[in-house]
Amino acid sequence: MILEELAFAVLAATAVLTAVAALLVRELVHTILWIAIFFVDLSALYFLLEAPFLGVLQLGVYAGAVTVLLLFGIMTTRKRIFSREAATGIGPIPFGLAVVTFIFLVAAIAEFPQGQVAVTSYDPAALSAVLFSTYGPWLLELGVVMLTAVGGAIYLVREGRE
Repeated sequence: MILEELAFAVLAATAVLTAVAALLVRELVHTILWIAIFFVDLSALYFLLEAPFLGVLQLGVYAGAVTVLLLFGIMTTRKRIFSREAATGIGPIPFGLAVVTFIFLVAAIAEFPQGQVAVTSYDPAALSAVLFSTYGPWLLELGVVMLTAVGGAIYLVREGRE
C-alpha cells in the first residue's frame, strides 16, 4: 500500500506542477504541450485508482484528440506560433484568484476526517453500454457540430480573406 500512496503523491505533484507550468509559460505551443503532459498524468492517476475505462478515455480523447486539435488550430490560424505576439501567461489577478481558490480547497479538505469520503466502484461494461447505445447518436452529433465549429473558426481567421 505504501508504493501506491507514493505513486499517487508523485502523480498528483506532477499534475499540479504541469498545470501551473501551463499557466505560466509565455508561448502558446508550450502551454498546449504542458496541458498534454497533464492529461497523460491524469490518465495515469485513473489507472492507479483502478478506473481503466476512464484512463483509456482520458488518453484517447484528451491526451490524444484534444491536444492534436489544439495544436492543429494554433498552427493553422497563427502565422508565427513562437513569436511574442502569440505569448500567453497569467497576470496578477488570475494568479491571486488561483491562490485564494487553493487556500479554500485546502481548508475544505481539512474539514473531512480521514476515510469519511466513500468511493464506490462502477461497471465499465454497463457504462460503455449506456454511453455508446443510448447517447451514441448524440455524441456523434456533438462531434459533427464541433468539427463544423473548428472549420468555421479556421475560415474566419485565415489570412487574405476579403
